[in-house]
Amino acid sequence: MGIQIGRIMRQLWLFICVPTAVLAAPVSMDEVRSGSLLLAIGTPGQFIAAPRLATDVAIAISGPIARTKVTQRFENTSDAWVEGTYVFPLPDSAAVDTLKLQIGSRFIEGKIEEKQKAKAIYDAAKQAGKKASLLSQQRPNIFTNAVANIGPGETVVVQIEYQETIALKDNQFALRFPMVVAPRYSPAPQVKQLVTYDTPDITHEGWAMIDPVPDREEISAPVLPPQAGPINPISMTIDLDAGFVIGDVRSSSHDVVKTRIDDRHIRLTLREGSVPADRDFELIWTPKSGTGPSAALFTETVGDDAFYLLMLTPPAGPVATAPQPRDVTFVLDTSGSMQGASIRQAREALALAITRLRPSDAFNVVQFNSNVDMLFAAPRPATEVNMARALGYVRSLDASGGTQMLPALKAALSQSQTVQQHNVQRLHQVIFLADGAIGNEHALFQTIADQRGPARIFTVGIGSAPNSYFMSRAAELGQGTFTHIGQLSKVRTRMEALFEKLERPAVTNIAARWPQEAKVEAWPALIPDVYHGETLIVAAQTQTKRGRVTLSGDHEQTRWQVDLPLENARTRPGIAKLWARKKIASLETARASYGADHEKIDAAVLSTALMHGLVSRLTSLVAVDVAPSRPANEPITQTKVPHNLPHGWDFGSVFGETTPAAAPPRTRAAALQFGAQHASAAPGIVLPRTASLWQLKLALGIGVLIAAIVLFWRQRRDA
Repeated sequence: MGIQIGRIMRQLWLFICVPTAVLAAPVSMDEVRSGSLLLAIGTPGQFIAAPRLATDVAIAISGPIARTKVTQRFENTSDAWVEGTYVFPLPDSAAVDTLKLQIGSRFIEGKIEEKQKAKAIYDAAKQAGKKASLLSQQRPNIFTNAVANIGPGETVVVQIEYQETIALKDNQFALRFPMVVAPRYSPAPQVKQLVTYDTPDITHEGWAMIDPVPDREEISAPVLPPQAGPINPISMTIDLDAGFVIGDVRSSSHDVVKTRIDDRHIRLTLREGSVPADRDFELIWTPKSGTGPSAALFTETVGDDAFYLLMLTPPAGPVATAPQPRDVTFVLDTSGSMQGASIRQAREALALAITRLRPSDAFNVVQFNSNVDMLFAAPRPATEVNMARALGYVRSLDASGGTQMLPALKAALSQSQTVQQHNVQRLHQVIFLADGAIGNEHALFQTIADQRGPARIFTVGIGSAPNSYFMSRAAELGQGTFTHIGQLSKVRTRMEALFEKLERPAVTNIAARWPQEAKVEAWPALIPDVYHGETLIVAAQTQTKRGRVTLSGDHEQTRWQVDLPLENARTRPGIAKLWARKKIASLETARASYGADHEKIDAAVLSTALMHGLVSRLTSLVAVDVAPSRPANEPITQTKVPHNLPHGWDFGSVFGETTPAAAPPRTRAAALQFGAQHASAAPGIVLPRTASLWQLKLALGIGVLIAAIVLFWRQRRDA
């Protein structure tokens, strides 16, 4: 036992004292080459040069399917050998299946592997001095690309490809390419009491440090202070072959140049050539009146299996003459990340929503930052007096502090549960207005799955770079919809579209019936409600290529139905991967439910991702060069590529003042929660203080020590 205690103590000492990331080869200001972007490492006068990054994006849209190639060029401006890590966003529905590492004129194809195995392959190549790249998913919309052994003055090129579907929403098609990962608010680790049951009659109590965001390091990056100027330029070309006569095509976020090939085919580029990566790109196109498809069926055959992608727009139908009374809880994010244009957009959107309430409705307003505050103790009728009070309350709100979203969500759902106890005939709706800049998404998903009850959750993403993964998944779990408002000028049109959904009944109880003899695996397994102006997408795998699929549902007082012959399905490459991506997304949604079998779901996610060659929570793509390039005696410097602050965000409200001494307490706390150190007045960008998490390690180490002592005492007692 003494030997075991000693071994535990030695491991504990190493665990506490050895940092998880080592930054080698720091330099002083006199040693850097001109034009370098510097990252401060905490030692006065010492910096490391950040890799420069330029990105080219090529998007090919064919009907409802888009294939995107992202080319990232990492340039090492320092005199050291560098490992660069870039935290970057992709659409949360992207099926990422290709990684290529370019060495000179050669391309090295990446291989899909189980995540831990891929990391081991990459680490071994890095230590051996070989050029390597590791593409990993941290969230469905956040990825990291690590590139090892970039030589002094060298540029390494990495290509990533993915596929996604383009659905009709609000009677228009829209493609969104995210360009920047906004800083995430991550609640601090907490000490919680745990109870274990050895037998039904014997229990043991203990304490443990629980981190709600264990991967906070992987989803964060240094953020560039605005005075340093924009970085990470992106160029973009889009080939839009809509498959129907295009009416209007435009970008709501950037200026574009359009070259019309014919009435169905347009090519687009950015007017400026390249733009800084500081906001999401959005392209919108609409069919010419009467030419848009209402139903489409696509197929791909892989081996003996046929894969189908079914896309259908249900009928709008008449507006109900006697709308059902609603109980609406509005939830508004007033945290520091909403400062500036975002809070103005949110206030305007919420004011519009309040003015649309009917006398038969009841409502409440919940706002949150570091604290949660409710306008009323319980929902109140939408009288003129109550609405005027609410409008005054909303217009007085400003943005500051942290992002305690979980307590706000629980408060909103408790409002719905209270109303349900008194009147089950009312519609319960929660409208969430936020940028979604949080790291503990899973905790909120579990809360929605466990406590939603009859409420429908509608999310409104605010700002230039919202967390679309959280907003869209929360709406999916809440059987509502996700609406994005990127500009103040778009508030009215986007909110009007949302009002259409709130006030028009959805097509509910939707079911898909396939040929009786067919064995079909279709996703989502439980088809959600579909609202006016939106597209239903179902992906299926079967061996049947004949017969028809029938979709039906309840709309107003009638039963709606449509039949699609399988023989008429149009062939498109990549349908199998889109099916696999939709299956993985559905499995991950089910994983958030209370009592879900995590081991069974993880096994299904892993096998699906490996079979179809997709990056997922459990798989990564890794590419390794054959020959070493870094000399054995040369050390390697580990750096993260810095980010721009998202357009419209206020740096001081998120991170505090640009000089540490002037940082006010309320923003300093928020900055520490983001895991980022305040920007220094010295030339350079301050690295996030997230490498070691020493407080967490210390607490865990003390816990391990106590557990070892208790184990030793129990064995001595039993002896």
